[in-house]
Order: sequence, then C-alpha cells, then structure tokens
Amino acid sequence: MDYKAVNSFIKRNFKHFNSAVIVDASKAYVNFLDSGGKMFMVLAGAMSTAELGISLAEMIRQGKVHAICCTGANLEEDLFNLVANKHYKRIPNYRELRPEDEKKLFDEHMNRVTDTCIPEEEAMRRIEKQIFKLWKKADENNERYFPYEYMYQIIKSGSLKEFYQIDTKDSWLVAACEKNLPIWTPGWEDSTLGNIFVALTKEGGRNYYGEQIKNIQTVKSGLEQMSFLIDWYKENSKDSSIGFFQIGGGIAGDFPICVVPLIQQDLNEECRLWGYFCQISDSTTSYGSYSGAVPNEKITWGKLAVDTPKFVIESDATIVAPLIFAYILGEQ
Repeated sequence: MDYKAVNSFIKRNFKHFNSAVIVDASKAYVNFLDSGGKMFMVLAGAMSTAELGISLAEMIRQGKVHAICCTGANLEEDLFNLVANKHYKRIPNYRELRPEDEKKLFDEHMNRVTDTCIPEEEAMRRIEKQIFKLWKKADENNERYFPYEYMYQIIKSGSLKEFYQIDTKDSWLVAACEKNLPIWTPGWEDSTLGNIFVALTKEGGRNYYGEQIKNIQTVKSGLEQMSFLIDWYKENSKDSSIGFFQIGGGIAGDFPICVVPLIQQDLNEECRLWGYFCQISDSTTSYGSYSGAVPNEKITWGKLAVDTPKFVIESDATIVAPLIFAYILGEQ
C-alpha cells in the first residue's frame, strides 16, 4: 500500500464538509502522537467482518494504537475471518432479500451481517472447538482470564494456523497479539463465543465431546474489566495524554470513556481527561442518544476538556476509517 499517495490524494481533494473533518481529525491524531500521546481505539459495529484489519493491523504494528475496546463480536469476528474468509458469502443485493431468502440463509448456516454471511461451521464451530480446550484447561486449573487473553492464547498456540485463509498481516487481532495490547470487551457475553461459553456452564450444556465448564467465572466479568481499565488508565496517563478514537457507537465506546469521571468523581483521585476525541458515526444527533450526542456534551460529564480536540465524522466507517489510517501512516 502506498500510504503517501493516499495521504496526498486526501490533502488535495478533501476540502469541505465531512471530508474536511477527515483531514482535521487525521492531522490532530498525528500531532497528538507526535506530542507523546497514546491512542485508545474503539471498535463498534461489525468492523471485523468489514475487514477493517486490512488497514488497522498496520496502525497497530506501527505503534499508532496503544489499547483497544471492542464488542465481543469484533473480537471474535476478526478470528472468524482469519480462518474462514474463503467460505464467507457476499450478498450484494441484501436490501432486496425477502423473509424467505433470509430463512434459506439460516438453513444453510450462513449468518448475515449486512452484505456478508459468516459460515457457522467453518468459522464459529472451528474456533469453538479450539478455544474450548483453553476454557477447559483454565477451568480445571482454577485459572481466570479476560476474553482477549483466551484469543491471544489460541493465536500463540498455533492450533489454527492450518486453517488460515488470509495473510496474518491483515488481521488486527494478530497484530494486537504481537504487540500484546490490552483489549476490553464489555458485554462479551452477547457475542457468539460468549453465548457458547455460558451455555457450556448450564446444566445440560455440552460441547462436541460431552464436556462442560464448571465455573462461569473462568472468563473474567465486565466489572473486573472496568477495574482493569482504571488501573491501566491511571498508569498510562501519568506521563502522557490518552486519546479516544471511536468507530461507531454503543457499549464499545460508552464503557471505556467513563473511566475518567469514575476515577475523578467516584475514586476522588486526580487524572488527566481524555486528550483527543474523534468519532466516526452514522447516528444522527438526537434526543437522548449517547451515540448521537455531540462531543461537547461529554464536557458536562467530566470526560473531555473545553480545549480537547474534538471531531465527529458523520459517514460510513468502512469508508472513512481506512482513509484516516492511510493518511496517518502516510505522514511518516
């Protein structure tokens, strides 16, 4: 990828409206890192199935991202794509599907995410068979880990290598594993693997081999994730400011951004506010919608300062995020 060429194209053509904000936000991102800041990346929606790893992985490898918070779906779906990409099915006319068409996809075990269907057997069940071994081992040894730690264990074990169907350079999760970045996944239990894990702890729940997980606490909880985030933020904000780059809305962004008022107002300890904020959103500004709230509202909650660089880009993240990443990588 010629990042410098993309960088030059954006500077030449992106002059107004949302395109101008792309330039402003990208410049501010670069300046923030150059001043010694660290960037906290938020992934909502279905960005992994949208193959954001093609651009995000390089950002991670080049030290442009220092921590990640994502939905459980994004955590697992990057791995699904890694081992089953060639079995995915694209539905370009997804807007025209009838209920009967959707039922046919269900019967074929193809789970649709907008225009892309994830194959159950090659993706979900393939990962389930391998990660169960790690859950079971931890369960038997009374060990407990965060969801991302199990993902790192499965990557490092090499048990999936024979199934890889894309180059690992395009996997953001592999890149994060290489850098050992911390990853928070609030609400992990609503993901496919989260559902499977909980089922395996219930009476009657069994895997392929008739085995169960005895202790539901084998995967650490959301409350423990928040505690971990407090410790991480306090340590990493001592000597540098931390920025917040949010793709989409919902829990992936709501969960981590509140760590600052938690520290200041509930723990009664001093800490820096977030030093940069950018959100790519297709949520219209509306009454009562946090995902659609303008950044200035976050000042009233003690999350951002009056002079914090703030940007909202109202567009499709699958278009905007790779452009911003290319701009940033092209500044080197």
